[in-house]
Amino acid sequence: MPFFDPRLRTWFMVALFLSIIFASSPDRANCGNELSDGESVYVPIYSNVYSGPKKRPFQLAALLSIRNTDLKYPITILEIDYYDNSGKLVDKYIEKEFQLAPMESTNFYIKEYDKKGGPGANFIVTWCSEKMVNHPIIQGIMLGFTSGQGLSFVCPGQIIKRHTD
Repeated sequence: MPFFDPRLRTWFMVALFLSIIFASSPDRANCGNELSDGESVYVPIYSNVYSGPKKRPFQLAALLSIRNTDLKYPITILEIDYYDNSGKLVDKYIEKEFQLAPMESTNFYIKEYDKKGGPGANFIVTWCSEKMVNHPIIQGIMLGFTSGQGLSFVCPGQIIKRHTD
């Protein structure tokens, strides 16, 4: 049967994988012209993932990325709070609010050996703007390399609270 041909099976799996990725892409859900003047955004961060039958931890570094996607107006980052696996506040990443100019980006790095957040850590990023603006892109990017193996993945932020005047 043609489906069992290895070349066709490979192309089928690639097409299936890409359709799942594009169908679940947060950017596709936000294709409209919805604007906001502020939100609190939950971003999952993984300090490690487990692999194999013995659940061996694979340590990961993490990067919190915040990108102002508005072409005209700045956004103000009010808070970046880091919570551990138990939901306890571990760290406040900024002491003073700051602005991101139109199309400007910033990031915050968590080292691979920093285990204080645990595998279920997360950030809550709170931002606002004086004008209605495009939603910023706020993501957690995890990467790890060990013994010639590498792993990386992205977790998009999830709006948990909208702020309105």
